[in-house]
Amino acid sequence: MSTVTIIYAGMFYIATLLLVAGLVYKIFDYSRTPAPLKIPTTPAPTTQKGVIYRMAKEVVLFESLFKSNKWIWVFGWLFHFGLLLVLLRHLRYFTQPVWFWVDILQPFGKYASIMMVIGLGGLLARRFLVDRVRYISTPSDYLMLVLLLAIGLSGMMMTFVTHTDIIALKGFFLGLMYLDIQPLPQDPALLVHLALVALLMVIFPISKLLHAPGLFFSPTRNQADNPRERRHVAAWAARLDQGN
Repeated sequence: MSTVTIIYAGMFYIATLLLVAGLVYKIFDYSRTPAPLKIPTTPAPTTQKGVIYRMAKEVVLFESLFKSNKWIWVFGWLFHFGLLLVLLRHLRYFTQPVWFWVDILQPFGKYASIMMVIGLGGLLARRFLVDRVRYISTPSDYLMLVLLLAIGLSGMMMTFVTHTDIIALKGFFLGLMYLDIQPLPQDPALLVHLALVALLMVIFPISKLLHAPGLFFSPTRNQADNPRERRHVAAWAARLDQGN
């Protein structure tokens, strides 16, 4: 077995461990952060079913972004929807036999990478061209977008230009899942792509990309607008009342 295979196998084991542990910790931390005030962004639903419906629209359609800025919404939605299809397409490397719906998505996921890259390009251009956005942007904001663009472009390179041995690649990832390491194809584009993906997995739990799970813990979104019908008491305040 080659040194490159061993290095990449170890790299993905470590990256997966850090990703899972980091996400579990951050989600746990979000869940115990107190929300002492009733602060849903109005107009807000007054029932729990309404909150679920509102959250669904926010997750699927980016409703608040659409109302705020149509151009940013276009690029943001292109990126996120393209990324979703690309990720679902990649499930073929981790399933045997391949699930039927993953097989159906293959042609759509192939061209969704173009949507993803166009969306990222628009979001990156916004950081440079819009004065007020450029003013509040930090180096990490640019670097995250560049990293995602590099992942998308290197993936497109293998899809449309220099193809790799996808049978051997699937064998490598299935081998990782079953602790039976298999040889990894050593195409330069593939090695670059996988290294960038592993890097993203490592930094994801400590980056601004955590807005994905963080959205569900935002009190401006997950609270019902019912302060008159039901008194809102934070968990820590309730414990103090019980102690008294």
